[in-house]
Amino acid sequence: MHTVPAPARLIFVCTLLASAAAGCGGSGPSGPRPVAVTAIRIAPRPVAITQEYPGQLEASNTVEIRPRVGGVLEQQEAVEGQRVHNGQILFVIDRQPYQAALAQAQATLAQAQAAKAQAERDLERARPLSQLDALSQRELDAAIAAGAATTAQVQAAQAAVKTAELNLDYTIVRAPIDGVMSRALIRIGGLVTAYSTLLTTVYKTDPMYVNFSISEQRLLELQHELGRPPDQRNPSKRQFRIFLTDGSELESPAALNFVDAAVDLRTDTLPVRLAVQNPKQLLRAGQYVKVSVDSPVQQDAIVIPQRAVQELQDKRFVWTVDGDGKAAPRDVVLGARVAEDTIVLKGLAAGDVVVVDGTQKLRPGVLVNTESKPAADKKGP
Repeated sequence: MHTVPAPARLIFVCTLLASAAAGCGGSGPSGPRPVAVTAIRIAPRPVAITQEYPGQLEASNTVEIRPRVGGVLEQQEAVEGQRVHNGQILFVIDRQPYQAALAQAQATLAQAQAAKAQAERDLERARPLSQLDALSQRELDAAIAAGAATTAQVQAAQAAVKTAELNLDYTIVRAPIDGVMSRALIRIGGLVTAYSTLLTTVYKTDPMYVNFSISEQRLLELQHELGRPPDQRNPSKRQFRIFLTDGSELESPAALNFVDAAVDLRTDTLPVRLAVQNPKQLLRAGQYVKVSVDSPVQQDAIVIPQRAVQELQDKRFVWTVDGDGKAAPRDVVLGARVAEDTIVLKGLAAGDVVVVDGTQKLRPGVLVNTESKPAADKKGP
């Protein structure tokens, strides 16, 4: 007689048991076995929505420093990366050629003034002689013209002296604003060209600007909120909060400074700018930050964990449990994210039971054994 080995007998017995249990479907003699899941019962609660946007810092004023006269750079008085004040000397260009030009212009002015004085004396002598007919009218007209010509020469010489004085003053390059001086691009001994060579850049870093983009709808909400009186229960609450790359929040408050006149058609957003004080010089132009925009508390919001949401193509749905304890998918429209949760705008109502964990086992109409999740009873802020 053929004897079945012990392992084979074990497999055979398991196969018979599986067949008796309606094979692999998890059904027993009493019917389908419920699927164990974790679920929550929807209870509306107040929620504060916070939206975050990437932003970039910009100096409130940026001035390129270019010389007004050319020459050899002789001195650098300011230190790179340090604060400078309006009128402070930054660079000095070789002054000797311009001092010589001023001296020459002053000498030309002196000659013109001497010629004018002589012409005035000649005219004073000519007038009485003309009245005595001792001088012709032609000679009198020539004396008058000579006096007018010497007056014009004096005026031209005075303008030349003024120009020479300005050029000499322009050899000292000063800061036009309060700010921080960037790197010097020309070193001592370098040749600079008037109105062309870039010496350095001065950035006004207090206040600083924060540039970011926001949706048109959210901006309209913000403008309505900014027009309301401040929250007396929480007067310290700020509409805009700025976080640095290390996660720390900037202490200085930010205020809406500029909203662009047109929507960016590529992104359907509006460029927005905030102004923030920078007394400790922590912020630098070009630095990236995160802008957090708070809104008033939304009362009776329906909130579910984000992991409960399933996606299929362009639709989003959740698994719910009906009164008979069976699973059923339901389409939902989602709103803003709130930490690890998300707000449901349409599709769910108070009292609905939503499956959070174990959704991968579900099919429409499957019986479920729900385990309540305490997180469903979270209180709002």
